[in-house]
Amino acid sequence: MSTGKDKLLFTPGPLTTSPAVKAALNRDVGSRDAEFIGLIATIRDRLLALAGVSKAAGYEAVPMQGSGTFAIEAALTSCLGEDDRLLVATNGTYGDRIGQIARLAGKRVDVVKIAGDRRIEASDLEQRLRGNCPSTHVAVVHCETSSGIVNDVPAIAALARATGRKSIVDSMSAFGAIDVDMRSNDIQFLISSANKCIQGVPGFAFVLCEREALETCEGRSRSLSLDLHAQWRGLESSGQFRFTPPTQAMLAFATALDELDSEGGPPARLSRYANNQQRLVRGMRELGFATVLPDSLHGPVITTFLYPEDPGFVFDTFYEKLAERGCVIYPGKLSDIDCFRIGTAGHLFEQDIEILLTEIANVAEEMGLAVR
Repeated sequence: MSTGKDKLLFTPGPLTTSPAVKAALNRDVGSRDAEFIGLIATIRDRLLALAGVSKAAGYEAVPMQGSGTFAIEAALTSCLGEDDRLLVATNGTYGDRIGQIARLAGKRVDVVKIAGDRRIEASDLEQRLRGNCPSTHVAVVHCETSSGIVNDVPAIAALARATGRKSIVDSMSAFGAIDVDMRSNDIQFLISSANKCIQGVPGFAFVLCEREALETCEGRSRSLSLDLHAQWRGLESSGQFRFTPPTQAMLAFATALDELDSEGGPPARLSRYANNQQRLVRGMRELGFATVLPDSLHGPVITTFLYPEDPGFVFDTFYEKLAERGCVIYPGKLSDIDCFRIGTAGHLFEQDIEILLTEIANVAEEMGLAVR
């Protein structure tokens, strides 16, 4: 069970972190110190290993200051040239955001919109990609955080490579728990963040790249700070970030990586998250709450629940009363459905899910909700 006085975060991120990760923040380290430069190199290598690849095998890890969205924007605006065209497959808010970022950057974009309660399959793109589609790159979200669905990234990336396209995968809410091998899955660019399934703290995100694809990005970015290729070259030449690095966040991240290894790696973390999610769904249904998705589509990281039909249910009140009891949930992200989300990732265990379910029952009773 999580310990300490902090509220339990049943959210998409930032997530509840361990005492050891929090303690790792309580240090100052110079950005040019040999210790910190060595830490950056080690983290880059460990990230590649989590993706089943290495520098020797032709892959690179490029940390970027900022949130996950910063790294996605860096990847999109750096890897798409003037003659390129992006095909985005989306079934939620975060897939939509990929298209929005690319359009605002002046990139040519096509979108395949899939219903929010459906998993994206390779078959959704096959006719287009095997036809006369002009797209050079295909982008998809691994775990669509607005619903919790895990899309079929291996099959989509394989189809992209088979039809001569490069793949860009937003693995923000999957990497570190849902295993992915960039080489066998034919992924050229994979983006994730420190404060998701690896259970670090906010401050930086990272792009894992096939080196050959990364080298084609030179000179394409129209941003100084979000130039993925320049960031990589800077790291390779000096071992340092080009601009002020997130020193404490990286110290905490190194501890988070140690904890991931100690837990048994992504398979063990996935098992814990899945156990959390299954207990949550079972308990919520016992209380009378219904899920938006069928069980076959539930991922382990976050679950979306429908608002009760009881007219006395007001989400803001429900949220605040739970927060007062030390449990933080999250609003919904599906535009056409009244819903809320509960996360089961981070430094959370089944005992924490039991605490949440008890407090939800107490709040429902206090609000006079007929949900049981």
